[in-house]
Amino acid sequence: MARIVMKFGGTSVADVEKIKNVARRVKREVDAGNQVAVVVSAMSGKTNELVGWADTISPLYDAREYDVIVSSGEQVTVGLMAMALQSMDVPARSWLGWQIPIKTDGAHAKARIQSIDTTELDKRLDAGEVVCVAGFQGIAPDNRITTLGRGGSDTSAVALAAALKADRCDIYTDVEGVYTTDPRIVPKARKIEKITYEEMLELASLGAKVLQTRSVEMAMNHRVRVQVRSTFSDAEGTLVVDEDEIVEQEVVSGIAYSRDEAKITLVKVADKPGTAATIFGPLAEANINVDMIVQNISENGNSTDMTFTVPRGEFKRALQVIEGNREKIAYQELLSTSDVTKVSIIGVGMRSHVGVARKMFETLAEKGINIQVISTSEIKVSVLISEEYTELAVRALHTAYGLDAD
Repeated sequence: MARIVMKFGGTSVADVEKIKNVARRVKREVDAGNQVAVVVSAMSGKTNELVGWADTISPLYDAREYDVIVSSGEQVTVGLMAMALQSMDVPARSWLGWQIPIKTDGAHAKARIQSIDTTELDKRLDAGEVVCVAGFQGIAPDNRITTLGRGGSDTSAVALAAALKADRCDIYTDVEGVYTTDPRIVPKARKIEKITYEEMLELASLGAKVLQTRSVEMAMNHRVRVQVRSTFSDAEGTLVVDEDEIVEQEVVSGIAYSRDEAKITLVKVADKPGTAATIFGPLAEANINVDMIVQNISENGNSTDMTFTVPRGEFKRALQVIEGNREKIAYQELLSTSDVTKVSIIGVGMRSHVGVARKMFETLAEKGINIQVISTSEIKVSVLISEEYTELAVRALHTAYGLDAD
């Protein structure tokens, strides 16, 4: 007997028939003798609808009331899921975040889980009952409902799996697993059987949409075995596991890309201590995340050009912050564009192989693709290129690193 957490995303529970289909899949695990906790998202499109209603009422809404509104989508789904299981003679009960409770901090709309009391859930599971938990939500220290940010149901599921000491956390979605790159761009993309936490974390943060970044961080910290599977097929999925569970590491495991990028260049700022803090301090205070950074020193050594990227959704706000601090920063000219894409290669095998980055640069050069910015870590290399070359770059790199399916 195993204890399993099964999480189903919005496309998996998009309507009543799909909820019934999910219930049948859960019943199979129960019939196999497993203890099962189910975590569900809101029906596909429902959260966007609720957010739209909140924006219509008040664009500058109270985040505490926003959480009350958007958390209601999961409340509907979790009740329907419990009812569907009961109709199949499977003992089941729904649980909202505050009922468990899933305790979070007070950062409404982007709360972080602090603890989960599993006392009652453990009793129910041991008694053979399926516990159906509303994802994406918890309760703040002042007893107000909180939500975990978009995609937060993944985090709910992994956190619950860690608290329940589950054998595995299965994340069900509309794809059959994690692929070497986006199959919509590269038809020869392969499904990966096993991938390390570190590689999955890089893929998630660099544009792959299969898992939420915070959920992967939590899985890595608590060593929760995660499996990404399709709700609509019985194909084996992708296991996200410790590095030592993978016998032979690929040099490059996957290619990720993100169009959610914008580039800002400050021309001729002073090349002296404190300049970077003057630029990036106000951006941090405005909660604007800066990603790639490159600095070019001028010939006379007195000034420098500073180029960096920010999320495209924060582009205009970043420009306002920079322009509002023009006198302090003392730049000569501001150049900016949002017509860029970040393309990345990821693989733990990079640690033990040389020439990986060179192959990337040579491959892009052969295709006539200019690299604007470069950033690296131990297991990834990212480059910023013109958006028009995105698909060409991804396909070329996928082939260059031998990732194409036979």
